Amino acid sequence: MKQIVKTLLGAGLLASTMVLATSAMAQTAVTFQLNWTAGGANAGFAAAVGEGYYKALGLDVTLVQGNGSGNTAQLVANGRAQLAYADAVAVSQLIAKGAPMKLVSTIYQSNPNEVTALKKSNIKTLKDLVGKKVGVPAGSSQTTMLPLLWKANNLKESDMTLINMPVASMVPSLLQGQVDAILGSMDAYQIQLEAQGAELDNFRFADYGVPTVSTSIFASNSFLAENPDVVKKFIAASLKGWSFALDNPDKTVKHIKGVFPDVNEKLAASELAAITPLFCSGDAKFIGKAEDSHWTRTQNLLSEVGLLPANQDPKSYYSNDFLPAADQMRACKK
Repeated sequence: MKQIVKTLLGAGLLASTMVLATSAMAQTAVTFQLNWTAGGANAGFAAAVGEGYYKALGLDVTLVQGNGSGNTAQLVANGRAQLAYADAVAVSQLIAKGAPMKLVSTIYQSNPNEVTALKKSNIKTLKDLVGKKVGVPAGSSQTTMLPLLWKANNLKESDMTLINMPVASMVPSLLQGQVDAILGSMDAYQIQLEAQGAELDNFRFADYGVPTVSTSIFASNSFLAENPDVVKKFIAASLKGWSFALDNPDKTVKHIKGVFPDVNEKLAASELAAITPLFCSGDAKFIGKAEDSHWTRTQNLLSEVGLLPANQDPKSYYSNDFLPAADQMRACKK
């Protein structure tokens, strides 16, 4: 198990989807498309806004809520957004198909995906899903990765009935017995269910043969080429925001509330606590940077089930050129 060790993170920086030409004294407007609705899963970015890390570097950042990594990845691929946050698998798949974009900083070093069932359903292993109904959230990264989970555990999609449903229906459908299990994540559905008193059995992808590089900052190639300094600033400030969030969760929840007034503070606090182990998993040495070896493992896993082309150079998906210097990043320690 790894713990996080403090290191000075250095100057804060910021990136954007929309950069406006401004005078030397004005701020550069940046729009950042999130992968999910407001909460602990995007706490570091809210902290960077609330603590003024972006503004200190001349960036005026707007955070836009999302509804799934798959949908966010498509927004950038289609040119409707330029700087965003989504699961690396969903983004890499589109890059492999020719989408002109690149992953530039990995926040979750392992994916938070899991299959969740109520204890009373008596699903004690993934094999117990055979013959069961499983709710799958529309537009999510989890759906993309299901073939990996099945292969690693000697299962087939045909072994169960997958029911595609809106994100908002996932938790109530499980609680009401409309499905036997749901495909979710430790930083979202699990927290929501436990907040309602549900007793659960959770099967994390990372513990069942699918430890992949996960949620990352990415951008269109054109934006990276035209605004390299903005991207570097955005990443530096964002990583500083995540470092603050890990050290000051209570203050960070207030920042989330400040940026997104409708957020449930108690839920956001639980989400932030749940994701803390993900920042230094996957043999990470620094928060915000996935090691080359971890990318290689991810490429190999995905190519085994046809989610990425075989023998692809993993570096075709990501770049470390926009990250701060190592002595300016927060280090991970065993």
